[in-house]
Amino acid sequence: MLALLFPGQGSQEVGMGRDVYEASAAARSAYDEADAALGFALSRLCFEGPEEELRRTELQQPAILATSVALLRALQERAAVEPCAVAGHSLGEYTALVASGTLRFTDALRLVRERGRYMQEAVPEGRGAMAAVLGCGPDVAERACEDARKTSGRVVAPANYNGPTQTVIAGDVVAVEMACTRARQLGARRTLALPVSAPFHCALMGPAADRLGPELARVPFADSKLPVVTNVEATPNAEGARARDLLAAQVTAPVRFTEMVETLARMGVTQVIEIGPGRVLSGLVARIAPDLRRASLAAQSDLGSAVAALAGAAG
Repeated sequence: MLALLFPGQGSQEVGMGRDVYEASAAARSAYDEADAALGFALSRLCFEGPEEELRRTELQQPAILATSVALLRALQERAAVEPCAVAGHSLGEYTALVASGTLRFTDALRLVRERGRYMQEAVPEGRGAMAAVLGCGPDVAERACEDARKTSGRVVAPANYNGPTQTVIAGDVVAVEMACTRARQLGARRTLALPVSAPFHCALMGPAADRLGPELARVPFADSKLPVVTNVEATPNAEGARARDLLAAQVTAPVRFTEMVETLARMGVTQVIEIGPGRVLSGLVARIAPDLRRASLAAQSDLGSAVAALAGAAG
């Protein structure tokens, strides 16, 4: 059984999607739709940069979504794609909702552009931070955050549960630094400050969630026969109204990626294909559920192996 995974912010690179745009009519149509929906040449930004523009959150998010959808359409052009479930990491959940038929591609593009802007504007520059806590279980990161909150009176909490020994934390700079120190005292192998523009998936994103809510309310969400394993609950959902509510909650809630992969395995998934720029999720899956077969579709050159993975999942 097959599941599709879609990456989130940070997976972008200048030049992404150019090869599949040139090779696939279906991929070209995705980029053309994106350019028309947003009113500017998002495709050119993906293909040519500049990198500093592509790093801007409100541009990076629709760029990654458009590239992921273009790659998915190129795969569908080559073979029947029949997953039993889909999932995405943070921003990638919007791509998963497009793939499931819950959310229209053009609506998703507009939403994530606003989402990116609201998230960037939620916290003054220099106030927030994120860091990876490595080489320990999530309980260590949780305890370190709790101790830092009590000591500092500031916000810090797990933001991404990325694997058995990797948890990303987010919050006020001083509290994140204190939590990192405490995590190393509690047994973490190391901590790593992340080069991000805002502290995503924590309580500091409350203003962004408040602004995104009305945008989500204006967009139609359809029920789907293809379930999306959600970030907030790590359970399959096919109800459109529920999907809308969970996207609003997702802004301040942690991404439970470890549990999401475990849920897919319990559903009977044997093969996952990561579709979108980068290969980060495939590496995380290898640590969470090493028995799952993995493939990545990040560029035109990966299409052959992705088609072979589809055949293996169906066999």
